[in-house]
This record gives sequence, C-alpha cells and structure tokens, in this order.
Amino acid sequence: MQIMRKILSLMRKLIEQYNLIENGDKIAVGLSGGKDSLTLLSALKEYQKYINPNFQIEAIAVDLSNGKMDYSSIEKYCQTLQVPFHLINSNVFEIIFEIRKQKNPCSLCANMRRGLLNTAAKNLGCNKVALGHHADDLVETFLMAMFFEGRLYGLQPKSYLSKTKLTVIRPMLLIEENEIKKASKNMPVIKNLCPQDHFSQRENAKKILQKLNENYPNSKNKILNAIINSKRYNLWN
Repeated sequence: MQIMRKILSLMRKLIEQYNLIENGDKIAVGLSGGKDSLTLLSALKEYQKYINPNFQIEAIAVDLSNGKMDYSSIEKYCQTLQVPFHLINSNVFEIIFEIRKQKNPCSLCANMRRGLLNTAAKNLGCNKVALGHHADDLVETFLMAMFFEGRLYGLQPKSYLSKTKLTVIRPMLLIEENEIKKASKNMPVIKNLCPQDHFSQRENAKKILQKLNENYPNSKNKILNAIINSKRYNLWN
C-alpha cells in the first residue's frame, strides 16, 4: 500500500535521526482506538518486519469510560498483527465529569490517562512508550502553548520520564493527519465517548490553523519546518 510506504519512510527518518528505537527495546503502544494510534501500531509492526533493531511491541488501551467503550474490534485487530493486547479499565470520565465536574478537563484527563498507561507499561516490563502524535498535533500544540499559555513549547520526538524511567517516543511527528486518515480507512477505528470531544482547546487550535492556512497558504508546513529546524531559531536566550 503506497500510503503506508510513505508513512514508513517518514517514520524511519525520524526514528533514525533521534535513535527512537534500539535493539532490545520493549515498546508499549498507547492505543486509544482512534486512527492515529492504530496507524502507529500498524506502521511499527511493518517497521519491525524489515528493520534491523530487534524490539518487542505491546499494545495497551486505557478505557476511560469504565467499560462503556467496546474494544473487541481493537483486540481482534491486534491478534491479526500478532501484537499482545492489554485493556486497562478505569473510571477517569466519572471522576472528571461527575465527581469533580471539571470545566476544563482535558489536562487532568491526559495526566490520568498517561499515568495509567505508564504504570501498565512498567508492569509489562516495557522501557518505552510510543504515542501516535503526528505533524498536525505538533503544530497545534505549539499554537496552543503560544496563544493560550504565552510560552513556546513543542512535542518532542523523544523524552525521558525520570520518575517512571520510561522513554516516550513519537515516531509519527513528520506525518500529516491527512496521510493517516488515508492509511486508517480499513482499520477498526472506534468512537471516542469523551463529552469534550470536538469542544477542546485543541479544536480551537485546529480552527486557528485552518484560518491561517486560508489566509496564508501552506502556513502549517511553514510552522512545522520552523519547529523542526532548530538552525532557524532566532529567539532570546
């Protein structure tokens, strides 16, 4: 499939540039059930077939809805890929929306989800966690930090978590969301039950980016290139 070859090529470029995967790694792939994480899992499995580093893959899904989401199709997909699947049940949505009644829940939800994912990864003996962030996420996160927090911040291809002694990798940061949509057409994507879906700061950042692209064509790619090419930086020290 041509689109998957393109994704693998860009992913391999980032992996080699930042040494994201090494011989002997045991990598936990965070599976939300969305197109991004499923594409990441599929691409890593393909990468595993043809590239030299000997590494293992474990798929971990954190159910934030306390059993209301059906992950059976995801489990079957993992079986076809011959990747072990692990489902972690939690009541994160209940805590955030019913007990705490958070008005701006996304940050807390993300922290709780990451905590559950990282704990599961450690329990499985993994040394790395792979997340499905892509190029659009990278640019949107940059805009969110700048417009909503007044700081310059970007997602990193590789970051070490000293508390858990896990390394987080994001192999798809060079891949645009449109390419992932094409690649995931035949994957068992499941619906996100989060009440805040499409009503978050990230959605606002998407709209800002869309408007920028309308007024200044190719803005997204120019911002992306500015972020990933450190030689272009000219900021105060």
